[in-house]
Amino acid sequence: MRTNKDRLVCISVVGEVSPAKMRSPYSVTADGEVRVIPVLGGITYNVKVGDSAYGWEGDHVEPGVSIMARKKEEEIPLMTLSCIGNEVIVMSGDAKGSKGVVTGKHGGVNHVIAHFDDEVLEKLMVGDKVLIKAWGQGLKLLDYPDVKIMNVDPELFERLEIVEKNGRLHVPVVAKIPAHFMGSGIGVSSSASTDYDIMALDPREVGVEDLRLGDIVAIMDHDNSYGVGKYRKGAISIGIVVHSACVSAGHGPGVVVIITADESELVPETTSRFNILDLL
Repeated sequence: MRTNKDRLVCISVVGEVSPAKMRSPYSVTADGEVRVIPVLGGITYNVKVGDSAYGWEGDHVEPGVSIMARKKEEEIPLMTLSCIGNEVIVMSGDAKGSKGVVTGKHGGVNHVIAHFDDEVLEKLMVGDKVLIKAWGQGLKLLDYPDVKIMNVDPELFERLEIVEKNGRLHVPVVAKIPAHFMGSGIGVSSSASTDYDIMALDPREVGVEDLRLGDIVAIMDHDNSYGVGKYRKGAISIGIVVHSACVSAGHGPGVVVIITADESELVPETTSRFNILDLL
């Protein structure tokens, strides 16, 4: 596929390793159970891309390292310009010079999520400065002008095993999510800076009990061209699972959209495994 990747701007955005965050000591489940569990942020040592999105004693768990902007004026470019697959470089502390990769973005708390090897995680400290080589926003398919691409590094996009057949793009996905199963995040003005949630407290209802962090999925009848979760029959959005399931109603595994188009141009094809862990 012909793209404009040679015209995309690669620019630095900055942040720092976020502390763990909790709005309260307690998380209240959709069934009224009170639980004390980890929630957001921090350095998560034992939950990684490729692991299950379900079953953890946690809520909105962000795998690996959560990155936040300390200054308000840095937050919008950090969340908007960072793309899944971008290189992350540690700029301070004992892990200075180490490199990782962006694996997600989490709206609301405004965290970029990154993977680092285990030996780097052991050296990282909350507050360490990181630089992301942001590259990808503005990516276009020159022969498919109505297909919108966002939030994905161009080199990762090229590894997505997309096949052109009869004027349509066939994309492997591990699951097709019905529109009415999408929840928290719908209505946010920019799909280029956030995620939204599959609200499946019982994942068997949607057939996503085997869903993993980093899996590529299709959201059916949702158009994410200019905002999050616009219902439109026949629209399709392809996204990547970026954080774990949640305990509260209306929430669940978060998905960052990377492609959105009409079914006349985009065809999701179900496969048993398709995860960015195998592509990065």
